[in-house]
Amino acid sequence: MDLLDDLLPILFSVLVGGIIGIEREYQLKSAGLRTMILVTLGACIFTMLSMNLGEKGSPDRIAANIITGIGFVGAGVIFKEENRVSGLTTAVTIWICAALGMTIGAGYYQEATIGSVVVFLLLIMFKYIQEVIDRISTRYTYQITLPYEDGVVERYENMFKEYHLISIRGKQMRSGNKYTVIWRVQGAAKNHQVCTKVLLNDPGIEEFKF
Repeated sequence: MDLLDDLLPILFSVLVGGIIGIEREYQLKSAGLRTMILVTLGACIFTMLSMNLGEKGSPDRIAANIITGIGFVGAGVIFKEENRVSGLTTAVTIWICAALGMTIGAGYYQEATIGSVVVFLLLIMFKYIQEVIDRISTRYTYQITLPYEDGVVERYENMFKEYHLISIRGKQMRSGNKYTVIWRVQGAAKNHQVCTKVLLNDPGIEEFKF
């Protein structure tokens, strides 16, 4: 009976981590199936040890440090790609897998089951919701390098308005006759597509990044 009591949460944590990990693996995320299983399993085992090894008045001493430790793991998957930050959702998923593992290790199987189902549905549903939102309004960073002349910034800002895009002027750099301007531009995805096509075919632009 004692062996079964110890084996059940371990197997259950592997199952929960696997379900969430499959979704992350399907989305080709940096932390996939193995990572989610090991995070959930590790948190479960640490919680079980904490409840058995902790003193009578403080059975949560080991488990409390899981929260701190998992923060370092999550920070490792967050990175900056030029003008955007990636990995936040993956980091939060690692964090919630640890929480589910702790819940299982503490013996709250019903709560862990409900939590894992909610997390799985959120990861699936919000991907499509995010795609709808991006079609309505998404933000790009435009970096344009061209020969310097008076009124050139206003000309391109008027172009953004023409394509129903809202622009916020950012950093500006000049090196000799070359002038580089960065804008944060927000609007519908189809408007971005039309505008970027025009900018890519603009003979006056020497370099364009978005």
